This record gives sequence, structure tokens and C-alpha cells, in this order.
Amino acid sequence: MIEMSEKRLIGPIIRLHPHDNVVVARVDIGIGTAVPSEDFTSRSQVPAGYKIAAKKILKGEPILKYNVTVGFANTDIEAGTMVHSHNTDFKEFDRDYAYASEYQPIALLPEAERATFQGYVRANGKVGTRNYIGILATVNCSATVVNKIAEWFTPERLAEYPNVDGVAAFSHSIGCGMEMSGEPMQLLRRTMAGYARHPNLAAALVIGLGCERNQLKGLMEQEDLHEGSTLHTFIMQESGGTRKTIEAGIEAVKALLPAANQFKRQTVSASHLSVGLQCGGSDGFSSITANPALGAAVDILARHGGTGILSETPEIYGVEHTLTRRAVSQAVGEKLIERIRWWKDEYSPGRDVQINGKVSPGNQIGGLANIFEKSLGSSMKGGTGPLMEVYKYAEPVTTKGFVFMDTPGFDPVSATGQIAGGANLIAFTTGRGSMFGSRPAPCLKLATNTPMYNKLTEDMDINCGEILDGTVSVQEMGQRIFELFLRTASGEESKSELLDLGKYEFVPWQIGIMS
Repeated sequence: MIEMSEKRLIGPIIRLHPHDNVVVARVDIGIGTAVPSEDFTSRSQVPAGYKIAAKKILKGEPILKYNVTVGFANTDIEAGTMVHSHNTDFKEFDRDYAYASEYQPIALLPEAERATFQGYVRANGKVGTRNYIGILATVNCSATVVNKIAEWFTPERLAEYPNVDGVAAFSHSIGCGMEMSGEPMQLLRRTMAGYARHPNLAAALVIGLGCERNQLKGLMEQEDLHEGSTLHTFIMQESGGTRKTIEAGIEAVKALLPAANQFKRQTVSASHLSVGLQCGGSDGFSSITANPALGAAVDILARHGGTGILSETPEIYGVEHTLTRRAVSQAVGEKLIERIRWWKDEYSPGRDVQINGKVSPGNQIGGLANIFEKSLGSSMKGGTGPLMEVYKYAEPVTTKGFVFMDTPGFDPVSATGQIAGGANLIAFTTGRGSMFGSRPAPCLKLATNTPMYNKLTEDMDINCGEILDGTVSVQEMGQRIFELFLRTASGEESKSELLDLGKYEFVPWQIGIMS
């Protein structure tokens, strides 16, 4: 487990662990700045969030942050020198997976002591945090139709249905020109079915063209979907074309609205919350403020019987051993490593992608040298509890507590998989400032630093930069985040909802060959 309890904010720097050979600049540090607590004087201009050598680091020695290796010195680095990608090598090193060696069971609260929220209880017992009608396209060829149907239902036209949050279209760019069988098609269909069944939808339409590879019949059969009072289907080539299908879809939604409006929020246990954990536009403060604070909230949620879904497989690479050690069993830990090995040995060899070392320009500018350092922070979103299960992309998440889902690091694709798996909230940490939103699960943005929060207040839901400012602890911020989960799940609008984001963020993983 990554030890996070020993970090100290001392003047201009932050020491994360007694054994670290680097510290982090809390503010911009100029050349010649004395740092008495570390007994060095800065030799570099160091932006806030970047690392500084706390002592001389010899060429080839590991660079330690939270006492975890995040790279190796490619030259001798004198104390007080900025440490970043220019003097840090990314290379493999041995990691002891020690499966389940640090497993500790969750101390669940008694049912009577668990927090509650106001949710929508569905006929199958699942609980939604929102109440949408969804319209799904089987293929890009029906994308315009599903969007036109959804656009017709303006707030004015939905005014007489106050319990309905909206009509949401879920279109995408694939569904044809792809393999007709195998994992790519199975994955797309699994994603669509996860949305069609999602507890945040009161009902759904599925609309196909008719000649696509992702045939409506095949989708329904593979995913055991059945037409009924809450699920209707249309095939454009059989419905008279574009205009007539749009008209038929509008009429179908009109007929569904009265029943959808009958759903009313009622008091339910926080154990019904399932939160997809995301990060994007990360910076050097992500591992110090927002990510561990979100992890603290996930620890609280797990004790209340809820679920936190960590994802973005390339962004745990390098620290996966800290997760396998907390696994409930060796089998669960091995599932995680099997996914890591697939990414490294089959999916990404020879490609200029982040699992092979280099992170995005924004991450670099934010102070992150490579994927090991980014993963260090990213993994913290899952908290400190046991890893209970590992899922493939868009598989239904049925295990409670902290779980992992295999997804890419690209936020829209990753969040789409989590929502398909049943996440009814998304929590998204950001240091540079991500403008992400999602439907039908609302998205909460957690800022890592106060300057960015103040600059982008319209997009940010909570300022974890207060940890850096010294006004609140990680645990206190975790409690605030948990309470925000409950309020948002009960209907309080997130900043991304107020900005009407989420219309274009349904992005299934395009994993296969296109032809």
C-alpha cells in the first residue's frame, strides 16, 4: 500500500515520505531559495507541483516519491535541482505482486448506521440517481436519428413531466465496418446493453439502420434484451427512412413519458451508490490533494456498502503491485496482472502511447515526468481498502467495495465503460482543468489546486486545493466529497449538468480493426 499519512507541508515544499529523495514544490520556487527543512538551496527555477532533489541522486538511482519508484536518474542530480523528464529515465524494474498479502476486510457499518440518499428504485431493485429516457444507436448510420429525437424534447416540452431529467441520445461512430464477431462486437453490444439497462434510465429506445454489422437482432440475442414496456426498437429501413423514424421515435418517447414521470425519489441506502473514478488533465498535485481525497471518500463509501470503480489500466501501470497486495485473493490479483500484460504484450508494443512511458503534454507541463509518476497518483483514487474484483470493459459490476475495470486512459471511453457497468455517479479529479460531463450518470469535478479552481469555478464542483492551502486534511476533504456524492445522487445538479455537458461523451471502446 502507498503510505500517504506521513506527508508534511513545510514552507515552500511538501515532503511526501521520509525515505523520498525528492520533495514537491508547493509554490513556484526561484533559484537561490533556501529550504531549511531539507538543508538545500534551490539550484533551479521550479514551478509549483514539480519535484526537487532533496539530496544528491546518483546516475541510475531510483527516484522515490511516496517511497515508490517513479523513474531513474539519467545523470547525477545535485540537491536543490529540479527533477523532471529531462533528467529522469523511464525503464522497467522488478515489482513484487505479493498477492493478497496486505488484504484487510472492509469494516462495514451496520445497516441502521449507513448514510442514505434520495434515489429512483427500479422494478429490478436497482437504484438510479437520475431519471432519463435513453435513445441508443446501434450504428453511426442511425446517429442523426437518435439525436434528432432527443433534441425534440426541449425543457419546455418536458415541463409537465417534472420527475423526468431529460431524453438523452447515445450515438457513436462504429457499429459497421468492423468485425462481425469476436471481442470488438461483443464489447460494443455489452456497452449498449449496460446503458439500456442502466438504473438511471426509466426506459430506452434502440434504433438501427438495418444493414449494419451490429444487427439489432444480434444485439438483443447476445445481451438477452427483450422488447417490452420500457424498451422499444426501430429499424430505419423498415420504418420508412430518416424522417418517419424520427417521427415514430418521438411518438414512442411521448408514450413512455407518463410512466417515467411516475418514478419519485425515495430514501435508499448509500450501498446503492456506484461511483466511477476518473482523472484527467493531471498535475503534480493530483497525488497530494484530489486523488487521495477521492480515495478517502471511496473508503467511506465502501464502509457504507457502496462501490468505487477504478479504471484506466495504463494509468496504474508501474504501481499495480500496490493493488495486487490488497486483493481479496490471489485469483483477483492475477486478473489485474493479466489485463496489464495484455496491454503491454499484445495491445501496445511499439506504440507511442502512455503505458510505454510518455504522458500527455498537459501532464508533462503539470509536473508529471512519465507514466509511473502519473500512475502513482491515479491509483490513489481507489482509496486504501481491499481490491474486491477485476472486470473487463463494460461488464456489469456486481461486487461491492473497491473494484477495478479494465479501460483505456482516455476519459470518455473509460467513463462510458464504467457507466455501462452500472456506475450511477462519476467522480473526476483534474489538475489542469478537464471539462468533462456524462449522461445518464452525473459527473463531479474535483480540482487539485486552488488557482485552477478559482479560474474554472463554473466547471469545478469542489476545491481539493484546500488541502494544499493547509485549511483542511485529506480525510476531512474525503468526508466532504462523500457528502457531495449523497447530495448529487439525491438530485443536486453537478457543474457539468448545469453546463449541459454529456451529449457527446458516450464513446464505446473502439478496440478492433476497421475495414
